[in-house]
Amino acid sequence: MSLIQSLRPGGKHGLSSKETRDPIGYAVAALNRLAQSDVLDRVGLRKQAEQAVFTTTRSGFKTVTAASRGFARAGRKGSPGARPTPTAGRGVFDLTPTEDEQMLVDVVTELADEVLRPAAAEADEACAAPEAVLKAGLEVGLPILGVPEALGGISEERSAMAGALVAEALAKGDMGLAVASLAPGAVATALGLWGSESQQQTYLPAFSEAEVPAAALALSEPTVLFDALDPSTTAERTSGGYVLNGVKSAVPRGAEAELFVVGARLDGKPVLFLVESGTPGLEVVADPGMGVRAAAMTRLVLTDVTLPEGSVLGATDGTTYAECVRLSRLAWCALAVGTAQAVLDYVTPYVKEREAFGEPIAHRQSVAFMVADIAIELQAMRLLTWKAASRAAAGKDFAREVALARRLCADKGMRIGLDGVQLLGGHGFVKEHPVERWYRDLRAVGVMEGVVMV
Repeated sequence: MSLIQSLRPGGKHGLSSKETRDPIGYAVAALNRLAQSDVLDRVGLRKQAEQAVFTTTRSGFKTVTAASRGFARAGRKGSPGARPTPTAGRGVFDLTPTEDEQMLVDVVTELADEVLRPAAAEADEACAAPEAVLKAGLEVGLPILGVPEALGGISEERSAMAGALVAEALAKGDMGLAVASLAPGAVATALGLWGSESQQQTYLPAFSEAEVPAAALALSEPTVLFDALDPSTTAERTSGGYVLNGVKSAVPRGAEAELFVVGARLDGKPVLFLVESGTPGLEVVADPGMGVRAAAMTRLVLTDVTLPEGSVLGATDGTTYAECVRLSRLAWCALAVGTAQAVLDYVTPYVKEREAFGEPIAHRQSVAFMVADIAIELQAMRLLTWKAASRAAAGKDFAREVALARRLCADKGMRIGLDGVQLLGGHGFVKEHPVERWYRDLRAVGVMEGVVMV
């Protein structure tokens, strides 16, 4: 029997007689069958074959979304949901974390150092977050960090500041894994901030269970000069709800997500919609990029996706959508700060130990000034991000502050990544050192919209 015949429906290594397999399926099945023999070991091609399986499955899949969880409708339709109260002001300009916030940061920092950092290189190569990393994030309560205590969360007050601190601490371990871990929490936070009673009672209980569903915030689109506040995805009113059409990009863990918050234009205004993964017309396509690869980025294709009337999240005048974009940009600023801190922590001892012409390269003014510039710009990024987060937590307008923080973090964060590579010389270019990965991740800050939120 030929190899192709054995891989066809009904074959020993194929599918049932009622199913079909596309070319990518044949390729993967053939590689898997080959991997079971000792031929690869005899000719020394085991590693190359394994990499081929990774590449084929990660960059070539196209599938309808998962529909493994059914969300039972609950709550009163149209009734406003519970909202977290704003953080009480302390009367002075003070960005010092509270005792509870510092305790949370200490726990997350330990998680980043002991779990995320060791798994980062392999996750970046595989374009997927290990299950152990995701479970560790669940154990410390990342998905319900922004959910009010009355709804099963851990927040008594608005937690934008705590969210920013957590994102920064996680990114010191790895930005891609931080995004993968924080993505479900972004959806839960959005439900806590803007969801109706029916939406909160239907979806939020799942985020406080042992098996938290993967969920994603989908705002970005694969268009030139994309403006987050002017999405091309459209939503049209029907007699019983809405119909969505468009393409969203940079959707983390899209292939396994069970709930999406999708941005679309309705009656000329940007609006957020809740879209369950089992909705007909929803399709996921792999979308691996230059950086943040561990988040398993995908594209979400919506073709005549029909939604019920109660699927709108928040207001339809564009205000909810605009606030969502700002909170997302704030989260990306925090991720940039954490990754930039990782760069500084890595290059500082390196330049002190690396010797050239009989002395450490840190003794050269050009090197010392470059490290000093990283530290100065990093502190400026942190202060602007924390100030914006503190205003958001207090329920004040923070549009100006987050705009300033995003501009600085996008520009200086990318520069810090570049300088980190430069300071390591040839070592900065190879994957043996993590700085090249941090450089690729930091370039994402200026182009990503949505995905995470505080």
